[in-house]
Amino acid sequence: MDEAGFTEWAAGAQRRLLRSAYLLTGDLHRAEDLVQEALVKVALRWPRLQDGNPTAYARTILVRDNISWWRRKRDIPMSSPQLPGEVSSDPEAALVVRRALGRLTPKQRAVVVLRHFDDLSEQDTAAALGVTVGTVKSQNSAALARLREGAPELLDLIGRTP
Repeated sequence: MDEAGFTEWAAGAQRRLLRSAYLLTGDLHRAEDLVQEALVKVALRWPRLQDGNPTAYARTILVRDNISWWRRKRDIPMSSPQLPGEVSSDPEAALVVRRALGRLTPKQRAVVVLRHFDDLSEQDTAAALGVTVGTVKSQNSAALARLREGAPELLDLIGRTP
C-alpha cells in the first residue's frame, strides 16, 4: 500500500468529510466516528481507489453508514454545540444551518448537504446515495419546499430564493 499517498489524501479530505458527516448527522461525535470508519474503509481499498476518486467513495460510505445507523435508531439528535468546518464563520449562520437541517428527513438532509454544501452534481449525489437522479431531484425539491416554509433564512445562505 502507498501509505504516503493515503496519508496525504486523508489529511486533505478529513476536514471536508467531517463537515459533511456533521451536517448529515447533527452530532459531532457520531460524525467523527463516521469519518474514522470511512477512512479505515478507504485505507483497506487504497490500492484500488488511489487512481480514482477516493473522496467520492468516502462520502458514499458516510452517507450509507449514516442511513444504516438511522434505520436502526430512528432518532437523529441535533444538539451539538458547534458546527465544524467551513459552513460559516458566523455563529448565527451556523445556528440557522443546524436548525434548518434538523427540520428535514434524513434523506432530504443528505441530498441538501451533498448538493448545496458539497456542491455535487445530481448524478454524483445519486451515486453517493445509491438512488436515481429522479429521487435526488424529488428529495431536493421537497427539502427546499420544507425550508421555504420553515427556514427561509437558510435559503439565503445556500443561494436559493423563496
